[in-house]
Amino acid sequence: MDHGPATSPRVPARRPQGAPARARPGPARPCPAKMAAAAAAVPLRVCHQEIVKFDLEIKAAVQDIRDCPGPLSALTELNAAVKEKFRHLRGRIQELEQMAKEQDKESEKQALLREVENHKKQMLSNQAAWRKANLACKIAIDNSEKDQLLQGRDVLRQRKTTKESLAESASNITESLMGISRMMSQQVQQSEETVQTLANSSRTILEANEEFKSMSGTIQLGRKLITKYNRRELTDKLLIFLALALFLATVLYILKKRLFPFL
Repeated sequence: MDHGPATSPRVPARRPQGAPARARPGPARPCPAKMAAAAAAVPLRVCHQEIVKFDLEIKAAVQDIRDCPGPLSALTELNAAVKEKFRHLRGRIQELEQMAKEQDKESEKQALLREVENHKKQMLSNQAAWRKANLACKIAIDNSEKDQLLQGRDVLRQRKTTKESLAESASNITESLMGISRMMSQQVQQSEETVQTLANSSRTILEANEEFKSMSGTIQLGRKLITKYNRRELTDKLLIFLALALFLATVLYILKKRLFPFL
């Protein structure tokens, strides 16, 4: 019974004698496919970063709209800025979707498409928050305008009541002016007394100035004497030093002659 050809273990082929040896593989070269994949990942990364940036800017702008105190012109400017940011965000999401469709691997394509759907949902959520912020801001501006109108009515009523109190306030003002005039006369009298006191003080200051001038002459004379004494002291010290040096030289000379007469 034939069981087929028998399998024998593979034996590595030996290099014939005289055959050239195979060259060892050199250092690994960068794979063109990896380089192309890395180059293709750069636009994706940039697109992701711009989508995140515009999303954060839209959230901040929506918060500004929610906190806007008015007027309507300021709200209109904020809404125009938000519309422009939504336009940029929509364009970047479309670019990301187009890049996802151009991916070769199905897994990467599906992952990018899921990210695109998440970004679209986030954009819709931001649009809903934008509409709510606009509604809240418009309600706040309307309430503020109503309060201003009510305050205007209150001001008119106050003006009517103030006309009646003008006569009474005028009489009070007249009495206040009379009291001020009396106070001014008292202040004038006090000012005269102050002027007299200042005149007496000025005379005292002039006398003290004359005394200081005489004292300055005495001080200058004392300074000259002190300077002269300092110079004399320096001269005396110099003379003493020279005498001491001469004395020491004489002593050394005598000792030399007595102890070493042959020198």
